Amino acid sequence: EKLSGLRSKVFLETRGYLRQSLSTLFDLDPLEIPIKAHPGEPPILPPNMGYVSLSHCKDALTIVWHKRKIGIDIERRDRNFNHIKFAEKYFFHTNKSTINKLTKNMILNQWCAVEAAIKWDHGKLARDINHWKYFEKPKELIHEKKNIHLTYSQIYFNNWTIAIAYEEKTSFNPEIICCSKNF
Repeated sequence: EKLSGLRSKVFLETRGYLRQSLSTLFDLDPLEIPIKAHPGEPPILPPNMGYVSLSHCKDALTIVWHKRKIGIDIERRDRNFNHIKFAEKYFFHTNKSTINKLTKNMILNQWCAVEAAIKWDHGKLARDINHWKYFEKPKELIHEKKNIHLTYSQIYFNNWTIAIAYEEKTSFNPEIICCSKNF
């Protein structure tokens, strides 16, 4: 009731896909999935059911489940934005002389990975973005204030880049349980 018409529609659709996907995973009726999924908050499952994260952009939704904490973000690779100004504003740890050498895709990958980390931490974008450091090699994300160290995976699928943030340092196989185009 507190969301605008479009945001309400997107919220209900994404939570519907989330319930349907989890019902397939757990072999339960979608309405029996004991999930807390309130607007503006990350979806939470009971401790014995693992962790879930979701992300959407204008034409896609992706949901990931794992037995341990996980975060995911999806962005369109053809997104139109001034990547230099974006990098200067949000990624303060990037060396100023290096910023002009960064491509739009490099900045988008960094943004996507950092947003996945924020979702892993159940943080807030405005509050936390400037505390995360992104490293391409090794693929690591570090929250300077909280001393959190995460690994991330980058997936390129059709027109999107997807980042998944997690704690494991070894091989990692998340269950991407729903990726829907034009949801």
